[in-house]
Amino acid sequence: MPIQPTSYAVPRADLGEAFYEFDGSAEGFVAADVLPVIPVPRKAATLSVIQRENLKRALDSHANGAAFARINLASEDLAYACVDHGLEEQLTDEDRKNYALDFDAEQATVNNIIHHQMIEREIRTKDIVWSTTTFAGAALFKDNSGSPWSTAATSIIGQIAVGKETARANSGNQPDSLLIGAAGLANLLANTELITRFPGAAVITEQMLRANLAAVFGLKNLFVGGRVYDSADEGVAFSGSDIWSDTYALLFKQATGDMKSYGLGRTVVWDMMAAGEVNVVQYREEQTKSDIFRGELFEVPKLFDAYAGHLMQIET
Repeated sequence: MPIQPTSYAVPRADLGEAFYEFDGSAEGFVAADVLPVIPVPRKAATLSVIQRENLKRALDSHANGAAFARINLASEDLAYACVDHGLEEQLTDEDRKNYALDFDAEQATVNNIIHHQMIEREIRTKDIVWSTTTFAGAALFKDNSGSPWSTAATSIIGQIAVGKETARANSGNQPDSLLIGAAGLANLLANTELITRFPGAAVITEQMLRANLAAVFGLKNLFVGGRVYDSADEGVAFSGSDIWSDTYALLFKQATGDMKSYGLGRTVVWDMMAAGEVNVVQYREEQTKSDIFRGELFEVPKLFDAYAGHLMQIET
């Protein structure tokens, strides 16, 4: 039922649950896989992050009666400032009653807000991890567009092997993940070299490819960014655009576990404003005979160490 007229917003944590219960990977959302979420108690502060400098030698020879050599965890204070990302949607009393027999109008309204916020999160993450400004120089970037993945005869396995070794040599950590766009996945499925790795299989399916990447590429994860958004201006006919194009592929070490674990980066979320990631509130707008639902997300994507990744250009 519509809430009574009031000047106060009512928290709706029950509706905000949809944000972190939703399986984004099933719909092509990969931002939270590439830069996993880490909650923080302050909107802006610093995080102690592990850098590749932690690999410095520590001579551990010990002489009788002497003090033992000591080491320190080589971390760096990385400043962050979470940005308030918020959207509102109107649910009129008429629409609430009209759709009462079809679906939960409140949850559908909030789900729509969250869906748009996830698209924006995806774009923010893409802008950071597929940046030839950040990933520049031979240690961080390789232009393989002369042998594109769209050519069936290209040695994709060889390109990935070179990229993995480059990242390992420059960070001391073996990449465990590959990020590509949906078109990149289609090229993998058509690649002659990969097909030969499945002898006797009449058809190489996406499921087979995903399940066997560890054996083929020596990786733990394949993340396929498949989301499309409407890039046309308001009022103009739909124009679908891939968030993750087929231009690049990223090899990287995923940041998992606690902050002492080395990895590419995290999505820093200030969680003091909400029970989960998104703070959902509802308030009455009597002049339009509507309830307004607002979703606020305080976050910022942060790279901890670019050397945990290696960006490859795989198409022109």
